[in-house]
Amino acid sequence: MTEERIRAVERDGLAFDVIDAGPVDGEPVVLLHGWPERATSWRHVTPILNAAGYRTLAMDRRGFAPRARPRRRRDYRLSLLVDDVVALIDEAGGSAHVVGHDWGAAVAWAVAGLHPDKVRTLTAVSVGHPAAFFKAMVKSDQLRKSWYMAALALPVLPELTIRRWSDWFDLQLLKGGMSREDVARFRREIVDDGALPTSFGCYRGMLLTDPRIVRFRVSAPTTMVWSTGDVALGRWGAAHSAEWVDGPFRLVVLDGVSHWVPTEVPDVLAGAILERVAG
Repeated sequence: MTEERIRAVERDGLAFDVIDAGPVDGEPVVLLHGWPERATSWRHVTPILNAAGYRTLAMDRRGFAPRARPRRRRDYRLSLLVDDVVALIDEAGGSAHVVGHDWGAAVAWAVAGLHPDKVRTLTAVSVGHPAAFFKAMVKSDQLRKSWYMAALALPVLPELTIRRWSDWFDLQLLKGGMSREDVARFRREIVDDGALPTSFGCYRGMLLTDPRIVRFRVSAPTTMVWSTGDVALGRWGAAHSAEWVDGPFRLVVLDGVSHWVPTEVPDVLAGAILERVAG
């Protein structure tokens, strides 16, 4: 494991900024954010993990990091998002505990499934195993909840809407449970910083990802955290993720908590992460 702080990871001409905190010799915990957030979404979780002796590595993902914002849809295929994380894990010593929220969870599942030797444990927040998520589209009301994914994959229209009808979009985030502080952070870190167009890359690259790639099994001990107040993701996909995990699996259900788990209940989430990584 490297004895120096990791400030950024470079891969294929792109640079991904990293917030490296906690004891340098602690077991590494890689933290992957979702949309529309950046690595700072873990700011309340990391001090708790650091105090427990773990080193946290929160990375600005592809499309969000200032020096990693390619414009083409094909640059956001799932395999590339996975390789970005593997590059960070290799920099941190070759294996790590991996935690992801929202799109970060989708990528974390894929890292664990496609590179089992890199992942010591997995904690997925909000988004279940990709195969379970897609099956939930026909087995539950997930298709109705996921209408926004198709909307955000459209060219140009999403960024125009968010800029021209900013008050309306901010209100949607507030209705979904995001705090006013984090809505302001979204405006500052995503919109004002120029990341908005490329932040949609994960949605626009979905159609270019071979669906067979998501039918992987996960051997790492896994915790799935899902919250009952999540307006975008139903319980079916979270609960049935166990069918794709060969290692120990635990479903943690947070009653009355919104989609924005890392910032709304960081202490509870940190507790679930620590229980998994320590186990």
